[in-house]
Amino acid sequence: MTSTDQLSGTQAPADRRRWFALAIVMTAAFMDLVDVTIVNIAIPSIQRDTGATFSHIQWITAGYALAFAAGLITGGRLGDIHGRKRLFLIGIGGFTLASALCGFAANPDMLVAARILQGAMAALMVPQVLSIVHATFPAHERGKVFGLFGAIVGMGAVLGPLLGALLTEWNLFGLEWRPIFLINLPVGIAGLILGRRFITESRAPKALKLDLPGVGLVTLGLLMLLYPLTRGRELDWPLWGYASMAGSLVVLAVLVAYERRKTARDGSPLIELSLFRVKSFAAGIAVQVVFGVGLGIFFLVWTLYLQIGLGWSLLKAGLTGVPFSIAVSAAAGMSVQKLVPRFGRKVLQAGALVMATGVLLYMWESERYGQGIAPWQMALPLIVMGAGMGLIFAPLTDAILSGVPREHAGSASGLINTVQQMGNALGLGLVSVVFFGVIDDGLAPAEMGPAFVDAFQYALGWVAGIMGVIFLLMFALPRRSAEAGPEGSEGPESVDAAGPEAAGEPEEALTGAKG
Repeated sequence: MTSTDQLSGTQAPADRRRWFALAIVMTAAFMDLVDVTIVNIAIPSIQRDTGATFSHIQWITAGYALAFAAGLITGGRLGDIHGRKRLFLIGIGGFTLASALCGFAANPDMLVAARILQGAMAALMVPQVLSIVHATFPAHERGKVFGLFGAIVGMGAVLGPLLGALLTEWNLFGLEWRPIFLINLPVGIAGLILGRRFITESRAPKALKLDLPGVGLVTLGLLMLLYPLTRGRELDWPLWGYASMAGSLVVLAVLVAYERRKTARDGSPLIELSLFRVKSFAAGIAVQVVFGVGLGIFFLVWTLYLQIGLGWSLLKAGLTGVPFSIAVSAAAGMSVQKLVPRFGRKVLQAGALVMATGVLLYMWESERYGQGIAPWQMALPLIVMGAGMGLIFAPLTDAILSGVPREHAGSASGLINTVQQMGNALGLGLVSVVFFGVIDDGLAPAEMGPAFVDAFQYALGWVAGIMGVIFLLMFALPRRSAEAGPEGSEGPESVDAAGPEAAGEPEEALTGAKG
């Protein structure tokens, strides 16, 4: 809609079209968010049906996170260069195809490959969502739209496990777990058809160039680290695994050297290394990575604990997580609106301590009640954990960006979302060490439950320790997230308020829609 249309009062048709466009991109974002949480709850069913090994289980989740993380920034830049509508349609079409491949996977290896493809397509689709919003809605309406997006994130967290449990337990057409992926087909096809009609094309006037070698180096470095972690236990920790993990550090060092040359050559690196000179940003990125590791560990081992350790049904396990999701949403809203403006960094640090307290309480109850623990007995630790998580994740991005120069806000935002996904993938890889690593091979069926309960308690100790590390790292964050950054930056709030044109690098400010 042009300014002439606004002045002439002929904005009603455009208004209708843009709200249709909003519904389409938000549905796609919801589909992606649900797809992450819906899979975890069905993993024991997938293992039973396909004969997947524990390393397959890890890669079904970690493969998606790794592909998504590696492609996020590139997906955003491709949209800026070739058109956000075009990349959104390619992404949603590819995501739908990958979902079909997941649903009809003949074996665990095919499922892992399809999940990696699904993550790569999500990396094309998701970055366009908020970019399309920025290009479609004027600045004074974006607050309402972002509020809707936040609500959708909350709904995805609550509905994903429940939907996964119901679809798997219903065993539609005898397909068992497969409908958790196949449900994306009608949604994706509808999004593809309606998106072509209602979404308006937009591009960035000064898009940054692609950095495919940078993406390749990041992906190679993470694969060299994650693959030995996930396969090491099964292969009795061979020497090549340790060599690969050590070599990943060399690859990441090469990445840093290459990114410096890329910055000097054309000013469009995958990673803006100068950002790490800002103390709050460097510390915040460390928090984001470590937080992602903790969440990656907890959510996978929690699912295995509930269904294999305790022998609960899918629906019982899914409903058990509802108090956690509600607590996250409630605490997130309270922290952003009331607590952070008054107490600043202390709110995030309190969140780390509260979450650690919930983890330790959960560990104590699991030890006390063993396999006889009831869902209502888990409610208190889950609520405490959820409250702590909500206090952290909602204001964390704002705190990280507060010291970033305004002209680099876009690059910083994309990097924040990327490293969180990378941390999540690393956490999923570490499950082989902190959970499966303490489970003996060749256990009898009757021994599996107690062994998984013990392993869960051991993993919770790691998660509690991770929360302690996060608490310490947060001392490097600014006391107040609204403080002006260096070089006269006004912090992320002023960037958002000014709109994409004023932000300097609008094309990357929204490269990661998932928090």
